Amino acid sequence: MRPSFAVEEALRTLGSNIKTARLRRRLPQSVVAERSGISLNTLSKIENGDCGVSIGNVAAVLQSLGDQAPFASIFASETDTTGLMLEERRLPRRARQTKKGI
Repeated sequence: MRPSFAVEEALRTLGSNIKTARLRRRLPQSVVAERSGISLNTLSKIENGDCGVSIGNVAAVLQSLGDQAPFASIFASETDTTGLMLEERRLPRRARQTKKGI
């Protein structure tokens, strides 16, 4: 199944950002690919925003460019405001005391 247009656009933007970061660091594709443990072809696909590239490969490239934990904070419980709000709505409105002696 093909991803939505928004996902495709986000991946193209991410790829462009990765390429810009690589160029700012004056690193050739061959060095980044080697440090990441991927092929030049895969790095090129990442920089072009290809939707078929493994998330592990993207994380390896981000780490090779200096981001030590690229996905660790995504939807972390302390920053997931939508999730926290939904969880709060599901809490019981009142707590009942347990019956003693039964």
